[in-house]
Amino acid sequence: MTQAPTPTADTVRRLVRSLFKESADGTSGPDVRPVAEGAGHFTWWVGTRHVLRLAPDREASARRRRELRLRDLVRPHLPVAVPTSVAHGEWAPGLTCSLDTRVAGGTGEEHDVSAVGEADLAGLLTGLREVPVRQAETLGVPRAAPRSLEALRRMAVRAAERLGAADEFDPARLHQLTPPGAAQLAAQPGTAVLVHHGLKGEHLVVSADGRVRGVLGWTDAAVGDPAEDIAGLALAVGSGAAVRAATLAGYGARPCLRGLWLARCDTVIRLMDRLDGRDTGPLPLLRTQLRHAWETILLERATELRDQETDEEP
Repeated sequence: MTQAPTPTADTVRRLVRSLFKESADGTSGPDVRPVAEGAGHFTWWVGTRHVLRLAPDREASARRRRELRLRDLVRPHLPVAVPTSVAHGEWAPGLTCSLDTRVAGGTGEEHDVSAVGEADLAGLLTGLREVPVRQAETLGVPRAAPRSLEALRRMAVRAAERLGAADEFDPARLHQLTPPGAAQLAAQPGTAVLVHHGLKGEHLVVSADGRVRGVLGWTDAAVGDPAEDIAGLALAVGSGAAVRAATLAGYGARPCLRGLWLARCDTVIRLMDRLDGRDTGPLPLLRTQLRHAWETILLERATELRDQETDEEP
């Protein structure tokens, strides 16, 4: 595997100059700065209108090349913006780079999504379902088998008990998902669609008024279970907003509840992994995602009401 050198501001400036020259958009000294602090620095702001993304290894390079083609495929189907590459090439031997347009707005971690923004998310889910699966697979987009909700539930139960001992979570809340319930929410055959597989807050571009303006981070896209994107939205914007968006997109109760429980189990497991040192995610973010995923939604309240009415019958 090619060992990626550590990008510096000087090397990024030289690279950007060459890429701008190739894209016929000349500039003498671009202002560059890393998007996030910390080790690596493989994503850089370039001025106010562009983002430079550097692949850290050959595997990531292959995914980035596929992403460029996939973004062109999905763009006509989506009501929100997808970044456009103005230039691309190699920044080190065998390692790709892409200079992309910057989609204006904040992130889903910075701004709440409004009711109109939920309609934007519904359009996103609808558009992903309309992308021809065969064309996506021709581009090299892989198929991802549906996860076992029962296996995930068992892992989450064990993690929840430990979180309960640490006063982080009430493990009794997981009793709502029983083994028969998990079996009922198994993925249905023939429902695979193009799935973004990374609809977390940092990949949603949200304006100050709560509209969803764009979606970033398409490298992990796959053909698979649409409930995975519903689960991602539950972590990013809350279960209520995610289920409302999915319902507007035409998804029924089964995929909505499956996505909800995928998100809930994932957040419990990841928080426990973080407390054990096996996950490096920011602790405040993981706690926020846990809170988002465990919001009680109207669909659950309606189900509880029907159960109560049944119990009261003679």
